[in-house]
Amino acid sequence: MTTILSIQSSVAYGHVGNSAAVFPLQRLGVEVWPVNTVHFSNHTGYGAWRGPLLAADDVREVITGIEEREAMPEIDAVLSGYQGGEEIGDVILDAVTRVKAANPAAIYACDPVMGNAKSGCFVHPAIPVLLRERVVPRADLITPNQFELGYLTETEPESLDDTLASVEKARDMGPSTVLVTSVLRPDRPEGTIEMLAVAGDHAWIVQTPQLPMKANGSGDVTAALFTAHLLESGDAGVALGRTVSSVFDLLQLTLDSGRRELQLVQAQAALAAPQMQFEVEQLN
Repeated sequence: MTTILSIQSSVAYGHVGNSAAVFPLQRLGVEVWPVNTVHFSNHTGYGAWRGPLLAADDVREVITGIEEREAMPEIDAVLSGYQGGEEIGDVILDAVTRVKAANPAAIYACDPVMGNAKSGCFVHPAIPVLLRERVVPRADLITPNQFELGYLTETEPESLDDTLASVEKARDMGPSTVLVTSVLRPDRPEGTIEMLAVAGDHAWIVQTPQLPMKANGSGDVTAALFTAHLLESGDAGVALGRTVSSVFDLLQLTLDSGRRELQLVQAQAALAAPQMQFEVEQLN
């Protein structure tokens, strides 16, 4: 059984961070150990929220408690998302070091959350520097959107060739596998969006309709699913196809519901058994 240590934010209402990642992973049969960095009433996109931002030392204590159960060798991946500050970044990197010491085969999957094409960069200016200089070089897998890929590599990827070149710059930083979400190249068919995965000497791309919605937490679900499918299959192309299938169905169901929050529970069949309704094209 795959086991993932997921160090992310948490909300009571809705689905972002661990509140978006844990349930889909569990529906895939993955053992998840969530370590929360915040516990808010709801995600910050509402403009108002309540609840505590957990101190970095408290987060570290939770991870130390897991280590004291002699459980670190069971962990196959450390998964992290939005990093609210440099101190949390240090805690995550320390956890990666401890997990890999206990299980050298374990991977670190990092979603380098910084922003998106519409909103721009919405994190503290120190976070991109932290990610670029210290976090991404330690990662085995990163899952940026196209905007974040450019911000991370200090490039401006637009065309497919641009994006592939930016991916190689990212891989030169450390990670061997890169998943790029929200790829919006100028020459794509109108009303479509793509996702790109690169691993080893190969790259794969898949195209879906672009749904008219903004869904907080969808990136967290995507990173979690891709990590799990990659661990299970060992094949980034297979992981890409499964992930895109489930995420599209989740988003379509959410759009149809008319609700703002991801309809994770309602979409659980699509999460557990992807329909594989989109063709994955191998580019090389």
